Amino acid sequence: MERRLAAILAADVVGYSRLIGADETGTLAAMKRHKSELVDPKITRHKGRIVKLTGDGILVEFASVVHAVACAVDIQRGMLLRNESVSPLKRIELRIGVHLGDIIVEDGDIFGDGVNVAARLEGLAEPSGIAVSASVRDHVGSRLDVGFVDKGEHTLKNIAAGVHVYSVALGAPTKVASAPNGSCPVVLDDGYGLSVGVLPFTNMSHDPEQEYFSDGITEDIITDLSKISKLHVVARNTVFTYKGRSVKVKQVAQELGVRYILEGSVRKAGARVRITGQLIDALTGTHLWADRYDRDLTDIFAIQDEITHAIVDQLKIKLLPAERRAIESDPTTSVEAYTYYLRGRQFSHAWTRSYLLLARRMFMKAVELDPDFARAYAGIADCESALRDWHEDEFPLQGILSMTDKALALDPDLAEAHASRGLVLHQDGQCDEAVAAFEQALALDAGLYEANFHYGRFLFMQGAFEMAIQFFKRAADIRPDDYLSPIHLMSAYRTLGRDTERKQWARIGIARAERALELNPENSGPAHRGALALAHMGEADRAREWAARALAIDPDDVVARYNTACVFCILGDIDAALDLLETLLPQSSCYQLLWFKQDSDLDAVRHHVRFQAMVEAIAKCEAGLR
Repeated sequence: MERRLAAILAADVVGYSRLIGADETGTLAAMKRHKSELVDPKITRHKGRIVKLTGDGILVEFASVVHAVACAVDIQRGMLLRNESVSPLKRIELRIGVHLGDIIVEDGDIFGDGVNVAARLEGLAEPSGIAVSASVRDHVGSRLDVGFVDKGEHTLKNIAAGVHVYSVALGAPTKVASAPNGSCPVVLDDGYGLSVGVLPFTNMSHDPEQEYFSDGITEDIITDLSKISKLHVVARNTVFTYKGRSVKVKQVAQELGVRYILEGSVRKAGARVRITGQLIDALTGTHLWADRYDRDLTDIFAIQDEITHAIVDQLKIKLLPAERRAIESDPTTSVEAYTYYLRGRQFSHAWTRSYLLLARRMFMKAVELDPDFARAYAGIADCESALRDWHEDEFPLQGILSMTDKALALDPDLAEAHASRGLVLHQDGQCDEAVAAFEQALALDAGLYEANFHYGRFLFMQGAFEMAIQFFKRAADIRPDDYLSPIHLMSAYRTLGRDTERKQWARIGIARAERALELNPENSGPAHRGALALAHMGEADRAREWAARALAIDPDDVVARYNTACVFCILGDIDAALDLLETLLPQSSCYQLLWFKQDSDLDAVRHHVRFQAMVEAIAKCEAGLR
C-alpha cells in the first residue's frame, strides 16, 4: 500500500438508466464516441491516469490539481459543443467532481477519503457542471480562466467533516501551458479569448419600481451579444448574481472566466432615458470604449444596437450577415409596448392569481399598442395557461393555442412562444407534441426560464423526477429570485428518497420566499410555498404561521389551499389536510388535479379512504385528457 496526495476527478453520465432504457444501442455508441474522441484525449493532454471505468462513470488521478480542473473544464466545454444540436432527451451530459486529498494506492486502484469526497462532489454538480472542494479552489486560485461560485458548506455521506463546495464557472476555453522551469501550469495570455460578461446595468432612477426596466435593458444586450458566434457571453443567471454589489472589475472577470466586462447604468424619467456604458479589458485595466446616451425613450432600441455594435467594433469581430440581421431586429416598434411587456414579465414570475392577472393586463396592453409584438402574445398564452388553475372555464385551451399560433406566425424562432405552446399542449393532453415544443424552445434558447420551468413541471407530472430535477435546477439558477423551482426540487428529492438534497433545496426555498415576502408582503405565493418548505424542515409553528398568512391574503386561492393541505399532511394534521383537499376538487382544473397523483407531500393520506374517493375524480380527469 502507498499513500499520497492527489487530485481526483470523478465523472458520471446524468440520467444513464433513462438513456439506456430509451435507446441502449444508440446511448452506448454515443458514449463510446465521446470517450474516444473527447474524454480520453483531454485526460492524456492534462497528464491524467484513468484508474477505473464503470458503466456510466470514470475515475481519474492527476498529480496536479490545476491539470485536473483544466481537464474537467475542457471536457465539459467539449460536451456542450457536441450537445448543441442534440435533443435534450437524448443528450449525454456529465457531472464532474474534483477533490485534492489523501489517497491509498494498491494494485493500481485508489481508495480513501480523497476518492470518496470526489465521488460525492460529482453528485452535487449540475448537469454539464463541475463541483470542487475548497482545497481545489484554493490551489487553483487564478491560474485558470475560470471562476468559482460559492455553494456553501455541505455534509457529505460517510464523510466525517463538512466540505465547502464551489461550482466552476466555465467562461471561455481554457489554454494551459507548462512553465519554462517545468513547474505548475500557467494560463496563456489569450486564454480568455473573445469573452465578455455584461454586469447588470444600475438603475439610477431612484425608484425601485424601475428595476424591471434596467434589468430588461441588460437582458436584451446579453441576448444580442449571444447571437454573435465568435463571442462567448456569460449567461444572465451568472452575471445577475452581482446585481446590487460593489465589485472590482478584475476580480469579477477572473470569477466569470472572461477578458472583457461591460457595465453601465440606466436612468428613465418620463419620455427621456439616459444610458451609460463602458467596456473594460480586465487583463490590462484599459477602458476600450465608453459612451453616454441622452435620448428620447423611443430611441431605446437604437441605443441597444449602438452599444452592441460598439463592442463588436472594439473587439474587431466581423459579423456574419445573419448575425447582423438578428442584432438589428427589434422585438417591437413601440417603446411603450416594450415597457408594458417588461412589466408583465416581472409580474408573471410571481405565479399567483392576482399577479398573473396583472401580468396578463400588461401583455394585453402591449399587443394593443403593437399588434405584431410576438413576445407579448407568448406572455398572454403563458398567463392564461397558468390562470386555468383558478379560472379553467374563462380560458379555453383552444383560445390559448390560437394565441401561441399568432406568436409563432409573427416569429417562428421565438423560444418563448414554443415554451408557451408546450405548456398548453400538455394541459390539452397532447404530451408528445408538448415535448417537441419544449425541446424546440430549449434548442432556440437553453437559458430561457419559462422553457426550463414548464418542462420541469411537465416531467414531474409524468413521474420522471430525475429529469424534472435537471430542468428545475436550471430554472432556479437562471432566476435567483425564483422560489417556485426550489420547492418543486424539494418535493422531487423527497420522492426519490434523497434527504440531503431535499433539505438543501428546502433551505434555499425558504430564503428566497422570505426575500420575496419582504419585497411584496401582499403576495400569497411565497407565503404558502415557504410554508411547505418550513414543514419539510420540521419547523411546524412557522409553517402554520406562513400558511395562515397566505390564506389571510387570499382565502379563495386554490393553490394556496392545496399547499396548506400539503403542510397539514406533512405535520400530521390528517383530517385538516383531507378537509381542505375535498373542498378543492370541484374548484381545481384537471391539470392541477393531476399534480395530486405524483406529489409525495400527500403520501400520509394517500391510502386514506377519503383520499381514495378523490383519486377516482382524478382518474376521470386523466382519462379526459387522453
